[in-house]
Amino acid sequence: MARVLFINGGSEGHVNPTIGVVQELITRGEEVVYFTIEEFRERMEKTGATVRTFDGQEFIKAFISGGRNNLLERINGLLRTADIMVPSVLEQIEGEHFDYIIHDSMFGCGRLLAQILKLPAINSCTSFAQSKSSFDNMLKNIPTETFDEYHKLTDSVKEKYGVKIDSPYEVFCNPAPLTIVYTTRGFQPFGEEFDQTYKFVGPSITSRPTHESFDLAAIKGKSPIYISLGTVFNQASDFYKLCFDAFGSTEHTVIMSIGEKTRASDLGDIPENFIVKNYVPQTEVLEYTKLFITHGGMNSVHEGLYYGVPLIVIPQSADQPVIAGQVAHIGAGIQLQMQGLTANQLRESADLVLNQPSFHKAAAKMKGSLQESGGYQQAVDEIFEFKRQFNS
Repeated sequence: MARVLFINGGSEGHVNPTIGVVQELITRGEEVVYFTIEEFRERMEKTGATVRTFDGQEFIKAFISGGRNNLLERINGLLRTADIMVPSVLEQIEGEHFDYIIHDSMFGCGRLLAQILKLPAINSCTSFAQSKSSFDNMLKNIPTETFDEYHKLTDSVKEKYGVKIDSPYEVFCNPAPLTIVYTTRGFQPFGEEFDQTYKFVGPSITSRPTHESFDLAAIKGKSPIYISLGTVFNQASDFYKLCFDAFGSTEHTVIMSIGEKTRASDLGDIPENFIVKNYVPQTEVLEYTKLFITHGGMNSVHEGLYYGVPLIVIPQSADQPVIAGQVAHIGAGIQLQMQGLTANQLRESADLVLNQPSFHKAAAKMKGSLQESGGYQQAVDEIFEFKRQFNS
């Protein structure tokens, strides 16, 4: 049995894919100490892991203080989080032994902690993988003063913690000798460019916690349209009302998840063919769904395609436009823009996807690819093979 230090951030998209991995590691005899924010304590403790937390509010405050205008300002924000993450982790594990570290690809200063602790490192990549060459290309034309700030921050982090930082890519992507990517090489943009240290294991899908009851029997045989903007950018009353206008007078059964911060009573009259909930058991509902209208988060897109559901993707932020582009590229759905979206456009787009066989064919092809990819079990196979190599 080995002791594993797992460092993660504090968001659904980064935590959820690791749940199955942690459960599988523990099933196979590993002991896992998992760092995240308090919000995810209960969820991760159910895996059998020992959960320790860091101050999520202070982390976000440090991250945002770097600026939001360009990629390097976000990198500077991540460097500022080192003073939140590194002392907190080191203090809470003082005197303990670990055999290897698994860290998130973006949050948590994983590469820095791996250096400080001198541990074999594995990168948990919950978004698309990023090559250094394409990443460096994204940094062109960034103002010089932003680099001045970057150099000040890296010098400070190096001096405080005795670590090596050779490039912005290392700060943002936390590269490691093994990278677990929770998609397939075929869905990954330019997937053929990544070497064998990148293991594309497919989506790591496990059941989610249920916050409120949902009657699945009520939708069996009805092939509903399912609408969700995920867990972060879901305060969108105008969009939800637009969906009423688009589908309220149609023969479709529509399930709409509006998140925990929007009240159904604030949306006015709800059409009779709509089921509106603050929380929907997404993976269970997708098994019966004929069309998924989504914000395009990696987890949601994977879950839709895992069940062969064609998509309309309306990206909100972060990597979602890239993910939406890949969905369109493989022919499993179309991308729309939230700005300027009309009810007619949404309804016509839904009719197009539902009635065009090519979308269903592409989604079914992705279903086969994703379901055969291995998911969290394959991830742990790769971790154990890596462990065998560094122990030999």
